[in-house]
Amino acid sequence: MGVVTTAEFREPGSAGQGEGHDDWRCLDSVVVLATPWFDVRQDAVIRPDGLDDVYHHVATRGSVTVLALSSEDKVLMTRQWIYTHGGTQWRLPAGVIDAGDTDPAGAAARELAEETGLRAARWESIGEINGADSLTNHVDHVFAARDLTQGESAREGGEADMSLCWVSFPEALALVRSGQIRHAGSIYALLSLGISRVGAN
Repeated sequence: MGVVTTAEFREPGSAGQGEGHDDWRCLDSVVVLATPWFDVRQDAVIRPDGLDDVYHHVATRGSVTVLALSSEDKVLMTRQWIYTHGGTQWRLPAGVIDAGDTDPAGAAARELAEETGLRAARWESIGEINGADSLTNHVDHVFAARDLTQGESAREGGEADMSLCWVSFPEALALVRSGQIRHAGSIYALLSLGISRVGAN
């Protein structure tokens, strides 16, 4: 599992930044905007070239994406209006890691149940993906969920327009190839599973 915890945002200079991070030095970090979902930070830094600078970035607990697979090898897709992109998108069930989640796996189980009503008896970590690295420390934790049972969903108000659709795995890959899925975690999950199946043959 990755470095991001559910209890606090990753602090500047913490583990997980990769090789060479000692070339960047954080002298001070100030939260200029705090929201329930993320913080906007202003860091006083020394860059690798030795010059002082100010680095603005978004610190977040991260998110989860769930590739739910039925016993018939069908994939559950969601379709809803994505406010930040101003359009309707296909994507896998996904959401943010809440402060009350025990870990990313717990967040994945909660999001799947809330959005779809599904509970999974078998979970597998597919991996983690970063996006907009110059802007944020965001990490999307991606899981596969199998052995599904149906229960009641508990969607939030912003998810009231969400629709669900079961598609075959080849159909899901076709949505990736055609550009109809633009959500990075969803693309990563589907392509990772597709690559693993090619390698197994």
